[in-house]
Amino acid sequence: MIGLGNPGEQYAKTRHNIGWLVLDRLADRAGWSGRGRSKDASTVVGGRFQGLDLLLVKPLTYMNESGIAVRKVLARERAPLSEMLVVVDDFALPFGKLRFREGGGPGGHNGLRSIIDELATEGFSRLRVGIGSPARNFRDHVLSPFEPDERQRLGELLDAAADAVEAWAREGTSRAATRFNPFDLRPADEDRVAPPGAVDGPPDQQGIRRTRTGWRKARPESPYEAGS
Repeated sequence: MIGLGNPGEQYAKTRHNIGWLVLDRLADRAGWSGRGRSKDASTVVGGRFQGLDLLLVKPLTYMNESGIAVRKVLARERAPLSEMLVVVDDFALPFGKLRFREGGGPGGHNGLRSIIDELATEGFSRLRVGIGSPARNFRDHVLSPFEPDERQRLGELLDAAADAVEAWAREGTSRAATRFNPFDLRPADEDRVAPPGAVDGPPDQQGIRRTRTGWRKARPESPYEAGS
């Protein structure tokens, strides 16, 4: 699993780093947070989790040269493209939407463009995570922090995206797409009318919220720095 993002504290909480945040959530689930090692221009952590052999990779080359790190990891691991999933932000999708694809062009994303150029192929799976369309220059949008109503729901989005990645590892792109491409993130709290216990309703007295992908302990915000 390749999560695209930029290294450095100034980028840690920006929309462009949502690929890293999804991998951080997976590392947190697996108990791997803080165990990542720097190898071949990436931070890498992996092992056996829920019957899956996973390798979580966060390129450290900055977004525009992500392909350099990806090429090195694939060569070192001798991994076929069929076993690689790239998790990436997408401002062409509404905030909270998930979209699997088995191939295709970069769609205006410089990280995907770099990977395609380095590997000389578009034939790999990717999970696009919607960050919403820019109200201003797209560069400013992707490199800016999430808005308050987005931060309120970001933890639930990361859980859903992590579920989607696990589904991809077990079932492949087509089945994962059938399950998760229709996913809609709940509305912000001020727009939500569902009662506690209902799907997308507020947390109950124990802080448990029912989501479309399962019951989740409500988290105040995402763990931006899981160290994976």
